[in-house]
Amino acid sequence: MQGSALTSASLLTGSGVFAKSVNQVNGFNADKPFNLNYAFHDGMFAQHAGKDFIDQIRFAYDKGFRAVEDNGMRGKAPERQKQIGETLQKMGMQMGVFVSHDIDWQKPSLSGGDKNIREKFLSQIQESVEVAKRCGAKWMVVVPGVITPGLDPAYQKAHVIESLRRAADILMPHNLVLLLEPLNFRDHPGQLLPDIPNIYTVVKAVNSPACKMLFDVYHIQIHTGNLIPNMNLAWDEIQYIQLGDNPGRKEPTTGEINYKNIFRHIYNKGFKGILGMEHGISIPGREGEARLIQAYRECDDFQKA
Repeated sequence: MQGSALTSASLLTGSGVFAKSVNQVNGFNADKPFNLNYAFHDGMFAQHAGKDFIDQIRFAYDKGFRAVEDNGMRGKAPERQKQIGETLQKMGMQMGVFVSHDIDWQKPSLSGGDKNIREKFLSQIQESVEVAKRCGAKWMVVVPGVITPGLDPAYQKAHVIESLRRAADILMPHNLVLLLEPLNFRDHPGQLLPDIPNIYTVVKAVNSPACKMLFDVYHIQIHTGNLIPNMNLAWDEIQYIQLGDNPGRKEPTTGEINYKNIFRHIYNKGFKGILGMEHGISIPGREGEARLIQAYRECDDFQKA
């Protein structure tokens, strides 16, 4: 109770005092980089740093974060993309994923083998190469889309594999990587590739360094669970991880997932990549942002093997 009172009081007196309060009350050094590389997204620290993403990046750096991700980076003006990339470079931070193409959540896309849809997709992948260069990104997300009714799933996967091979050929010369992620049946029903085994099979079939897997802990927990074994089985193709607790898709410690064990396992496997904070915040306002940072400090404070 005393800790909660001190933390709440600090929220009224500015981010500098807030950082000091977190250190004193919870026993963590809020300015020390985390054991793992967590990437926040635009708006996550707006209550403390303001609406400008650049100011949020500076604030997050002071709190120990060393990466960002932005699904909507393609929609930002080229000048803004460049500004974000230059800021990250100056601060020694990394750019995580962005979404590389327009996604239709209702109608079949790459699964149907439509040449016009494929060519539009490949054109957007080509455009995303320039986006990645401006903001300093290496990874971009691809969503093949929903099932095509009346067509055998094997043919649908073949269509997707062909599209991904051609996209990978575009990215290879630029040392960029497209990532496939599982999307659970509840939030995104009807996906052709909803889980890790299906994605793993397709990535193996594409057989390119420019096509790998994104392990989204939230989606996998809903769709299949068995998080650590699934991670181990697919580990050789995983290049990026995203986070979110279940239920609610909020920060770690708000749901059923034991993130301290998950983070320890990822660290002990030698993972050097980014873990994207693709989730909301359980408490509104400045107090919620404070709790978010505290949650990551708690879960990142594990005993290493």
